Amino acid sequence: MNRHVVFERLHNFRDLGGYRSADGRTVAWQTLYRADSLGKLRGADWERFLALGVRTVIDLRYSWEIEAKGRVPEAERFHYVNLSIEHRPYDQAEISPDVDPWRYLADRFAEVTEDGAEEIRQVLEQIAEAPGPVVFHCTSGKDRTGLIGVFVLTLLGVDREDVLADFALTELATERLLADWHTANPDRVMKWPGYGRAPAKIMELVLADLEARYGSVHGYLKDRVGLTDDSVDRLRSRLLTGEDA
Repeated sequence: MNRHVVFERLHNFRDLGGYRSADGRTVAWQTLYRADSLGKLRGADWERFLALGVRTVIDLRYSWEIEAKGRVPEAERFHYVNLSIEHRPYDQAEISPDVDPWRYLADRFAEVTEDGAEEIRQVLEQIAEAPGPVVFHCTSGKDRTGLIGVFVLTLLGVDREDVLADFALTELATERLLADWHTANPDRVMKWPGYGRAPAKIMELVLADLEARYGSVHGYLKDRVGLTDDSVDRLRSRLLTGEDA
């Protein structure tokens, strides 16, 4: 199976299937996808997306981002949910090049894990309960989407090394994400060399911070987010299969 689903206008659309869980099961293919903005879908890309059979779309963006860039076309065709997990917007292009990029982003992730705890719980519950294939996305499919992807794979018992590697796959999209930014902002200067980057180091810092504060990622999701054991069981039942990858 192919992890990367190729589109012309989308750069970071991936299948989360195929990873091995600690209990020997495998994350089901063609069931859970992560993506950059579905508002970019047009023409052949739209037809390719419909062929995936997605039934639930979880949009992690701010409402003002949706108003500016659009949501998935014909949203009424899907169970469409908007849950903005980030509450403190910032402009990555304006970050000083002198700032440690990975520590800076890890600190922004930390804000999301605290501010967006309620929305994170709702996102995970939606994934656990939704019938049929699900896609969750933000703008670049990098930070907010990356965080949810890490939480899902961790709850499914996927090895930490694989979880971090999946997060870092966004690095393959960095060049196109940066090109899109320059096209959309011809009169601006990109000040920060870390734009569009997603090395594993960022998530290593994020997870270390959560473990220092809550004992484990599972502890954070239970004690701060409020995710119940029943929801975790439903998530695992829905997304794990006994079939080999």
